[in-house]
Formats: sequence, C-alpha cells, structure tokens
Amino acid sequence: MLRFDSAKDSPANLYKLMIGMVVPRPIAFVSSLDAQGVRNLAPFSYFMACSADPPVICFVASHRPGPRPAKDTLTNILATNEFVVNIVSEEFAEKMNLASAEVAPEVDEFVLSGLTPLASELVRPPRVAESRAHMECRLRQILPISNAAGAANTIIFGDVLCFHVDEEIVENYKINPEKLKAIGRMGGLSYTRTRDRFDQIRPK
Repeated sequence: MLRFDSAKDSPANLYKLMIGMVVPRPIAFVSSLDAQGVRNLAPFSYFMACSADPPVICFVASHRPGPRPAKDTLTNILATNEFVVNIVSEEFAEKMNLASAEVAPEVDEFVLSGLTPLASELVRPPRVAESRAHMECRLRQILPISNAAGAANTIIFGDVLCFHVDEEIVENYKINPEKLKAIGRMGGLSYTRTRDRFDQIRPK
C-alpha cells in the first residue's frame, strides 16, 4: 500500500487524494447577494449537515490565485450574513455546472446558467426555482483554515432559518431520494447519481 506524507507532499497532490477518497460529496448550490444586491450562484462540494438542534449546515469556500482570492460567495456572505443552500437534482446538473465558471463579481449566475430566481421568505438572496429543496440560512460563524491560495480554507457555518421542500418528495418529514434525484461530486470532473442504494438494519 502506498503512503503519502501530508507534511512532505504538495497541497495539489493531497487535494487530489482527498477529493478521490471523500466521495460521494453532496453539493451545496449557494445563492447569495453582494452589498449592492447583485445575485450570485455557485456550487460547493465540501458541504455537510453539522447539527439538527439547532439546525446548522456548513460548506467550505476555497481561495483562488489572482487579484481576487476570496470567492464571491464568501465576500457576499461576509457583507450580508445571509445565503441559501439549494439542493441539486439531476435535471439541472448542467445548468449548475455553468454557474461554476470563474466570472467577474457583477455577473449574475442566474442569468448565466439560465436558472430561475425564486424569492426567499426570511433572507434576501433568492432560491433556485428548479431545486426541489432549499435551506434559507443566516451566517453563524466563519472559520479560517488556511491562507494558502488554492487550498480549501474557509468554513462557513449557517443557521438554517427555514426549509422549503417540494411536497411531492416529502412525507412525514422524510425525503424520498428516488424523487429528489440528488447528485454528488466525485474526484476530478466526475459526478454521481444517487439511484443505486441499499439498506442495512443497525445492530441493537
């Protein structure tokens, strides 16, 4: 078995190992607004639920090389304290990918991707109408991890103020995965569907 030393190997190589091993990763399709009200939409695959009481989610925004290292999403959330996480289904995976392009802050990714903004109830950023589940969030905490360009370096924690779920995919608070058709991120350019599942009974 090969051994890779985190203290000696390059961050680029360690990144490839991590995104290939930590799979499949759910996708937070985050909508936000800048201080002037310009809409932003971007996918993040370092994403998870942290707590149900209170309901808290988190995702990681990586820095990039160049004159604007902070992602627009992070800049917007720091300015407004609000964002929405939209769950990505198979039907609009290609449009989600269009929103991942590196573009100037004044570019509206809703327009770029052809996705439809839908007014939120408790926060200002809009939801994605094509998504079948959304979480309206208020910023709880920002946790910097690293200052290295290209590293996944800022964890954004959000309190979920309310959930929106298509009534066709939920019953007694249980989401039907067959109807949600969520996708996940694998390594490199690969994604996965969530169709092939199996159940196991937890031991008593």
